[in-house]
Amino acid sequence: IHGLTYDGCNFFRQRLVLSTLSGKRVKISNIRSKEDNPGLRDFEASFIRLLDKVTNGSRIEINQTGSVLFYQPGLLQGGSVEHDCNTQRSIGYYLEALLMLAPFMKTSLKATLRGVTNDPIDPTVDVLKSTALPLMKKFGIDGEGFDLKVVKRGMAPGGGGEVVFTCPVRRTIRPVQLMDPGKIKRIRGVAYSVRVSPQMANRIVESARGVLNQFIPDIYIYTDHMKGANSGKSPGFGLTLVAETLNGFFLSAEMSSTPQGQGDPMLPEDLGRNCAKLLLEEVHRGGCVDSSNQSLALLLMTLGQQDVSKVLLGPLSPYTIEFLRHIRDFFQIMFKVEVRKPLEDERKGGDKVLMTCVGVGYSNINKSLK
Repeated sequence: IHGLTYDGCNFFRQRLVLSTLSGKRVKISNIRSKEDNPGLRDFEASFIRLLDKVTNGSRIEINQTGSVLFYQPGLLQGGSVEHDCNTQRSIGYYLEALLMLAPFMKTSLKATLRGVTNDPIDPTVDVLKSTALPLMKKFGIDGEGFDLKVVKRGMAPGGGGEVVFTCPVRRTIRPVQLMDPGKIKRIRGVAYSVRVSPQMANRIVESARGVLNQFIPDIYIYTDHMKGANSGKSPGFGLTLVAETLNGFFLSAEMSSTPQGQGDPMLPEDLGRNCAKLLLEEVHRGGCVDSSNQSLALLLMTLGQQDVSKVLLGPLSPYTIEFLRHIRDFFQIMFKVEVRKPLEDERKGGDKVLMTCVGVGYSNINKSLK
């Protein structure tokens, strides 16, 4: 099979994940080749090692400076995997890719990941637990062993957190029609604090409620204060908010405090207020999937059985748009994209996009039929 070639370090994970699923080789050149410190960063190398652990027979070649990567995917193996994630990025960075791969392993995956659980750049483990997992259930990926547990929290920059992700394997993915999100019925959240006064979490909750109580009465924000060995190596606090709609869809927003020693500290009050506003913005964007999980939804639609899948999304993020291009490259699937304007009298927020495709009928070749 001739492979695909790309340039540059952007969308690195997308390319490797899709390469692994489609079985097509990929060559990425000019990875930061013009910079003083060229080549792959430590967190990307760590990501490649994680891929190597969950696959069997992958071939990975990297040139001297690390600016050219050749990847020939092996078979998805699964099983029990432990990985120390590089602390430059949070566990969410690694987990997002694992969520996409896990259902197609040969044996059920049990992944123990260590590192930073919450940082301001990547989706935190909390948000993935409360939005990505329910989304995957809509596609028929569920069952006893489908879970994501935060054993220890670890804030940036020190990390020290630990997460256990378990996922059963699926032979096929079912097509979905997710068209009507419905109104927001309740808001749930977690305010967490580690190595700071537990009062911080309460202050976050107060200020977030101050904003959200104007819209909806059913709000419950848990406070999670981890102590001792479970609190990682760095101090910090943050908030994850999830709005649930009548039809069982989840829209989320989150904020973490500025990592110690990196810029101005943030007041818990401001963090709570800003996070609440971010959630309202996400609700305004709307759709059945929030912006951080768009590409996961589109991937599962692509891999569905050979039938029509439809999902209503809010405005597509730049990351998602690039993901669509990659899906076209790796799976030759094009989506039909229709922009839906909200009606005058309906207060339904911003423009929506209805994405339609016919799945490739991807079946898990690794899973032997019992």
